[in-house]
Amino acid sequence: MVSIFLNQEESCQVIIVNNSPDDRSIHRLSSDSIIILEAGENLGFGKGCNLGLNWIYQQNYQGIIWLINPDAYLGESSLKQASLFLKNHPEVSILGTVVYQPTGEVWFGGGDFIVDNGTIIAKNYLSAGLEVEPYITVEWVTGCSLIINLKKFTNCPQFDSDYFLYYEDFDFCKRYAKEGHIIGLTKEISVIHQPSSITGTMPKAKIKHSTYSYLLTLEKHTSKLVLLYRLMRITVSALISLPKNSTISINELKGVFGFVVSALARLALTTNKLII
Repeated sequence: MVSIFLNQEESCQVIIVNNSPDDRSIHRLSSDSIIILEAGENLGFGKGCNLGLNWIYQQNYQGIIWLINPDAYLGESSLKQASLFLKNHPEVSILGTVVYQPTGEVWFGGGDFIVDNGTIIAKNYLSAGLEVEPYITVEWVTGCSLIINLKKFTNCPQFDSDYFLYYEDFDFCKRYAKEGHIIGLTKEISVIHQPSSITGTMPKAKIKHSTYSYLLTLEKHTSKLVLLYRLMRITVSALISLPKNSTISINELKGVFGFVVSALARLALTTNKLII
């Protein structure tokens, strides 16, 4: 929040989605320029963002939205830079920023996707075009720092509600890229992020949600063969590692089980629609 106050030269409104219903202390920040939206429960990242996206869209359907993690920090004048960037490059629909760790190392510098084997990776594109270009197009950008140009959307952009945590940003970018939207990454705007300062306190849930979401993403964006290969590989690996790394293995298996159950439910729903 302090980093946003450093950007007061640029007019903005801060929307905080409170995904922690037991934490009421956040309301002390409420003001004319800081709006607190109560989720009522922990909706997860995507649904929580949707709550904020829908509220903003109703107020200004042509605005600029910057989704920023609560453990990320804006650089001075970042809001002004973001506004100017999209003014100069109005063709960009979704813009990612380079994200640094407090040590100065790059935490996120662009995302890649190898569809043939289902590999989703974060890369460092700082030396691959970003040195000379204002932005490059990429497969996906992190939801830790993601700027949305609402002028490019005929309806309010949404994260898939099937995700609770992890890979929803990848899915968000891939879905809108398929509709023709440009997904860009720039180094002209950057933020600092403290990795895992939130999810690091819940390692079991992190493993389970990450496994589930990864498999869901493969179901949506790769072939059935790749999905089956990865599902079997994760399952076999977890079973082999069970005696030595029971915590990790058990939660990987929970993620696999949750995905299989949800996938069967989606299949049954589709079958019923076809019959009707």
